Amino acid sequence: MVASFLSSVTTLIAAHPRLAYAVVLLLALSESIPLVGVFVPGTAVIIAISALVPSGVVTLWPLLAAATAGAIIGDGLSFWIGHRYQSQILQTWPLNRHPELIARSQAFFTRHGDKSVFIARFVPGVRAFIPLIAGILKMSSRRFYVANILSALVWAPSHILPGALVGAVFGLFGPAAEPLAIITVLVAVVIWAMAHIVRFALQRGVPAAVAAGQRLRIRLGHVDSVWVQAIASLLDRSRPEAKGLARLAALLLGGAWLFLGVLEDVVSGDPLIRADASIYQALQALRTAPGDAVMIAITELGDTVVVASVTIIVFLWLAWKRAWRTAAYWLAAVAGGSALNTVIKVALHRARPGELFYNGWSAFSFPSGHSTVNLILYGFLAFLIARDLRPAWQFAIATSAASFTFLIAFSRLYLGAHWFSDVIGGLAFGTVWLALLGFFYLRKASEPISAKALSLVGCIALTLAGGLNVYRHHALDVGRYAVKMSTPTIPAETWWTTGWRQLPAYRIDLTGEIEEPLTVQWAGSLSGIHEALAGKGWRDPVSWAPRNTLTWLTPDANPAALPVVARLASGRLPDLTVVHEGTSNDARLVLRLWSADLDIAGGISSQVWIGSVVEERVVRSVSLFSWAQVRTEANAPRDVLAGQFPMGRLAMRDGMTAANWDGRVLLLRQ
Repeated sequence: MVASFLSSVTTLIAAHPRLAYAVVLLLALSESIPLVGVFVPGTAVIIAISALVPSGVVTLWPLLAAATAGAIIGDGLSFWIGHRYQSQILQTWPLNRHPELIARSQAFFTRHGDKSVFIARFVPGVRAFIPLIAGILKMSSRRFYVANILSALVWAPSHILPGALVGAVFGLFGPAAEPLAIITVLVAVVIWAMAHIVRFALQRGVPAAVAAGQRLRIRLGHVDSVWVQAIASLLDRSRPEAKGLARLAALLLGGAWLFLGVLEDVVSGDPLIRADASIYQALQALRTAPGDAVMIAITELGDTVVVASVTIIVFLWLAWKRAWRTAAYWLAAVAGGSALNTVIKVALHRARPGELFYNGWSAFSFPSGHSTVNLILYGFLAFLIARDLRPAWQFAIATSAASFTFLIAFSRLYLGAHWFSDVIGGLAFGTVWLALLGFFYLRKASEPISAKALSLVGCIALTLAGGLNVYRHHALDVGRYAVKMSTPTIPAETWWTTGWRQLPAYRIDLTGEIEEPLTVQWAGSLSGIHEALAGKGWRDPVSWAPRNTLTWLTPDANPAALPVVARLASGRLPDLTVVHEGTSNDARLVLRLWSADLDIAGGISSQVWIGSVVEERVVRSVSLFSWAQVRTEANAPRDVLAGQFPMGRLAMRDGMTAANWDGRVLLLRQ
């Protein structure tokens, strides 16, 4: 799925390289605009586009020129706005909603003076505000533009050249380069999002939780109960640990809500469970030998032997420091979380995705033990290290622990050891247990612990235990986690008579929702059905080129001139998409085929493809633009196709009759 999307994007950029240069210019410009630059991941996209330089899709020098020009124009525009509207611009929406960013930027400018324009270009957060502040404070235009141009000349190569180097390195992997690049981008995007979530939680979530706690404390103050008064005392803002308790309370409530929601879906088989299969297939399609080697090493860092070793080493250090209360909570966190995770696994008896080497209690899937226990282990370690540090250090430590835990959890998904819901459920349950223990831990003053010493002990323990585990088991685990994908084969007559019924009846999208019925099955080569359809008037849809895409913005668009929106089936993009004239001038028929992972034996071996044929009606919305409305009625489009292939067979699915579908499937064979 993702590989097909990336190939389409690469093809589009190769056909329209000027579009890539324009995107880089706009992204470089946007990073210098207040607030926009804080939230737009311009740097990540610029580096991703730069990685295409070694393949020749884009050229280095125009890319450098676009990034430099965008950076200069963006800072210049921000400077002009500040110079023109002065401090009153800071009182307008949305700038007045972020006084903390403005205060940080003003302090940064005061501390560094004119050099701040150059330095801020490389400092996230304040870089989007410094040119504006420089304009408000009447900085000389000549000095500003000297610093602006010089910083842009350094900033652009510092982003473009590393991206090109990354592209060259990935190119050494040959066919494995594209899947590796996709996995790298996915991981980078999630870690980027995680860092922003942690920052938002620290800056916005904690004050909001403290305020909510005060309101609750006022209400509880009127209740005459020992337990209620004890809870109210914990919410007292004057307590030194009030902020920490607020964070943990927010984590506890959020984690419990997420875990119970996932658990409900797992028990009842809701859409999340259907999404599991789509995500599983999408990730398995991205597996390569180099990617497996990295992900297996990461998952080995989260193995039980490593968790136990780190737990024991940290416990012994805490005991040596006579921090007995902290040591007891440390053991309760890891051992208790592991025990509860096992109890839930045994109670649910959910099977893992594939036939792996696990046995006993480990053979069960929900929730993921790696995700649960490692989040508790490194989350509680980060909690002990960061609780008395400055906010900047708290953010760095929390982000590092969360990112490392995410990598371990993602490795379980990538290797096919767990379903997506297993991993999400494990992370949610680990969060609840971690927050609960932390909440009780903060009720009393604990022994003073050196943050530097504890972080050093934790890093050494992880390095030694994890390194030894990877060294001892990596070669064996490569074979254990190897992709074991075999396509079932049935005789041609079996498929023609009854075997077709084992294939899905409906398309399932990536979110697990049930979509239109799959009313067509084809046994043969993809080129064979494509050639046969072409002879019946079916044709390939127009590409998603910029000019064709803009056709959607016209009120009188011709259905034949509109690109077709790709639709996923169990995590896959269609292998074949063709269109045909509809029943009216404003409609078209769209046929999509996906691989069914079923081979036919007998005579000439062939593959089975499964698909849907729907009618899309082009709707003119208020005479401004067009959009395609898919009709839910499935019989008429299928019958049009059946009329073109009289040698086909309309077979009936038992119990599948619905208002929009009579349950019949068109079987075609080569």
